Amino acid sequence: MRLKELRKQKNITQIKLAMDLNLSQNSISRYELGEREAGYATLIAFADYFNVSIDYLLERTNNPKLNK
Repeated sequence: MRLKELRKQKNITQIKLAMDLNLSQNSISRYELGEREAGYATLIAFADYFNVSIDYLLERTNNPKLNK
């Protein structure tokens, strides 16, 4: 998942992201390390937060644009 890459591009700490999405910093860390997989609601929250498609977030495409 591109979570860490997106977070770093925006200069956001794990703590800030966790607070903004009502998650724990530990959860963010585990998602970034691949130790935990995000569920649908969390994937949607990440995609909405970074304004990218879920496919981009999951590295299924290199196009970050949302198909609208």
